[in-house]
Amino acid sequence: MSYDLFEAGLKVRKEVLGEEYVEKSLSQADDFNQEFQEFITAYGWGGVWARPGLSRKQRSLNNLCMLAALNRPNEFKLHLRGAFNNGVTIEELKETLFQITVYCGGPAGVEGFRLAREVIDELGIDVSGSAK
Repeated sequence: MSYDLFEAGLKVRKEVLGEEYVEKSLSQADDFNQEFQEFITAYGWGGVWARPGLSRKQRSLNNLCMLAALNRPNEFKLHLRGAFNNGVTIEELKETLFQITVYCGGPAGVEGFRLAREVIDELGIDVSGSAK
């Protein structure tokens, strides 16, 4: 693995998901999953997220669609927090959730709205986009 790719990925990963979350994930790695943490940081975050072709906001919205389709609620919530860090607005989130509903089905849309509400409440965001 390229050290430069890992470092680029680590920078992006911290900016999107938050330094505290990433440091905790890396510090809790053990002999079983250390290589996985390095792999996902280098290739997922450094190899894909650091590419110039899409904005981080667009990458976040893409992730939300895929995670909803795959029924990955924990990752959905994590990446929704990251989406807000990347500037996604409540209106953009709502439109993305409608698109998820049509293309992934009603249950995925219901779950997406439910998970989004949890994150919105945790972060103290008003549905108008201003802080509570």
